[in-house]
Amino acid sequence: MFIFIILAFVIILIILASSGYNSLVQIRNQVRNAWKQIDVQLKRRHDLIPNLVNAVKGQMEFEKGTLESVIKARAAAVGASTIADSMAKEDVLSSALSKLFAVVENYPTLKANESVRPLMEELTTTENQITFARQFYNDITTTYNTKLEMFPTNLFASSMGFKFFPLFQVKDAAERDVPTVDLSLKK
Repeated sequence: MFIFIILAFVIILIILASSGYNSLVQIRNQVRNAWKQIDVQLKRRHDLIPNLVNAVKGQMEFEKGTLESVIKARAAAVGASTIADSMAKEDVLSSALSKLFAVVENYPTLKANESVRPLMEELTTTENQITFARQFYNDITTTYNTKLEMFPTNLFASSMGFKFFPLFQVKDAAERDVPTVDLSLKK
């Protein structure tokens, strides 16, 4: 009788452990898939940037530093080797692209240019898709990381090779600032 109780206990432990392991594998694969969705959008972004730089290069000779920073940041982002490395380098690229967008916005001839306008629209659409993909990635990654910390999976997760995935975060203090909107009519 005692052996049946021990055997039942062992079977229950095996079922719980395999269930926990399988759910971690499932969520980890969802995190990897979410990252691949971001990666697809980043590839699209990386492909659009040289075309945009070439389209505005002739009209932006005086803004050469902005173009060079975009090209340099793109090259670094393309060469990223890990998710964390990619996140850091993509932040730099996003910052450089923001400056380029601001420059283009300040020059009506660039905004109206037949080759620049569609590229800017495509790049803006891609940036929005990257934002949505990052949000989904952060959501599923938070679920996965939380599961790694919860009992009983925290007892065996690290010994079975499950590691935390990084989250996208706002790095630049300027991005955290809330813009001031003044709609008063001053004369």
